[in-house]
Amino acid sequence: MSANRDTPFTPDVTGILLAGGQSRRMGQDKRWVTLEGIPLFHRTLTALIAVFTRIIVVVARRDAMPDSELPAGVEIVQDLIPNCGSAGGLYTGLACSPTPRAFVVACDMPFLNPDLVRHLCAFDPNADVLMVNMAGKVHPMHALYSKQCVPVLAAMLEEKQFKIQNLCTREDLAVRILLGDEIKPWDPQGLSFLNINTPMDLEFAEKLLRNRSGLPSRKSDSE
Repeated sequence: MSANRDTPFTPDVTGILLAGGQSRRMGQDKRWVTLEGIPLFHRTLTALIAVFTRIIVVVARRDAMPDSELPAGVEIVQDLIPNCGSAGGLYTGLACSPTPRAFVVACDMPFLNPDLVRHLCAFDPNADVLMVNMAGKVHPMHALYSKQCVPVLAAMLEEKQFKIQNLCTREDLAVRILLGDEIKPWDPQGLSFLNINTPMDLEFAEKLLRNRSGLPSRKSDSE
């Protein structure tokens, strides 16, 4: 697995990749579903390697992720609190992060833009939560979090509150929400936020790759 290392790293932020393996709507483990012969997991991890010197992969079960799938230096951790979905993965990644802040993505996002990730990491060093609002929807799985979120997430999980977006309403956290227009210079069509949940999503992504010169806008996140 290779990545473009000619561009600056973001050393004070850890890259966290959530790869729990829940793929109910896909009908198979989407981590290993391929686009142009490359598994979604590897496509996403390669984008993070281009940006971060520290990367943590969070999985539901450690034995489900062979060490052979990870390049040297990438740490893998198992959910500290099982069966809590993405919120549990976010909690685990942040709790294990060696840096004060972390940028978190899901493993089914094949069009991550390293330049956009760098921009978001540098945008507001004081933000505890930084998300992007695209067409009225905030995206918690392409977002920046500080360790100040760890006790808040722990309390949410204890109360069985699994909606990560609820962090945005917390008065004890510094929250920044960027609008889609603010990231257009890096990602004009918002493809960084496209995730692959269903066979229809995969078909759409394959179409994008076949028509690179004129990428269509996506109408919805997973219908």
